[in-house]
Amino acid sequence: MARNTIAHIDPSAIAHNLERVREYAPDSRVMAVVKADAYGHRIDLCLPALERADMLAVATIEEARAIRRLGNGLPVLLLEGVNDHGDLAVAADLGLELTVHHEHQLAALERFGRSPTKRLWLKVDTGMHRLGVPVEAAADMHRRLRAVPGVEQVNLVSHFACAEEPSHPLNALQIERFHRATKGLEGERCLANSAGLINLPEARFEWVRAGLVLYGISPLPGRPGPSLGLEPAMTLTAELMAVNRVAAGESIGYGARFTAEHDMTVGVASIGYGDGYPRSMADGAPVLVDGQVCGMCGRVSMDMITIDLAPCPAVQVGDEVVLWGRGLSIETVAEAAGTIPYELVCRITRRVRFRSRALVGSAGLRAVK
Repeated sequence: MARNTIAHIDPSAIAHNLERVREYAPDSRVMAVVKADAYGHRIDLCLPALERADMLAVATIEEARAIRRLGNGLPVLLLEGVNDHGDLAVAADLGLELTVHHEHQLAALERFGRSPTKRLWLKVDTGMHRLGVPVEAAADMHRRLRAVPGVEQVNLVSHFACAEEPSHPLNALQIERFHRATKGLEGERCLANSAGLINLPEARFEWVRAGLVLYGISPLPGRPGPSLGLEPAMTLTAELMAVNRVAAGESIGYGARFTAEHDMTVGVASIGYGDGYPRSMADGAPVLVDGQVCGMCGRVSMDMITIDLAPCPAVQVGDEVVLWGRGLSIETVAEAAGTIPYELVCRITRRVRFRSRALVGSAGLRAVK
């Protein structure tokens, strides 16, 4: 019998979220970030829903190659660029646009003798202090990039450090530095990430960079995706493998962390840290069983979790358990695990089956392809 632990991916939700991004930034073009296998949602399942994006962005050449193998012809940006002659040749073959964030990348381009693509993106460090050229060096770097044979346009990009906190003083400082770095330079600009496009309208330049929001997940603390008009693209489900009675005073699971204060009905569900469900999940962490919010009881093991079924005593073996998604926000679950939603969706392992599905009312799930 198949182990029914499934990540249901809803392409219609992704398409909806893309349109929501356009509502936030109607005068900007949208760079859809699909790195880390579309934030753990499987790039092959997500790309059809992003056909109306203006551009895709990835972290690695391998991710870009996967996009091209799927036949997608949208422009693709390598967010971290490349460092050597061989990678530049591959980028040229795949038709990739490159970020240039350091002098050594520019030097590699100059040695290569031509640009792999007509458009390059110069990254400026305005305060994140990871990647990017100094503000004071931007004009000279821009000039040298424009001189590389084959280059017709150099756009400018930077990255917020604290956009999820709209009143953080670093936001205003980064916007001021970005204006200073790009003043008088030809090319389009991109500063707003998912949090920035919502919180900082003054940072919506010619481009916005949408990542987490495309998958229906909020980048803002205390505001789950549905409160921002987003729809969850992933619903992670398991099934009840057993329904047991546990007597008062008995413990449940490894380490006997949880002890029943009264007689309990306990469900055992087919998901664990071997599937990517966090071992750090606390007792009482929410799951949905038969549409009812129930709490976990006992430590997460490799293959299963245990659930207090008091809110739904009539459930049976084989009934569906929702770990996050429709009806249970991933933001709430991440808080219970002491982590962030990014980590939850990106850590799902290969033994979880992925299905492209649409969700329809209380009847549950239906396949769309």
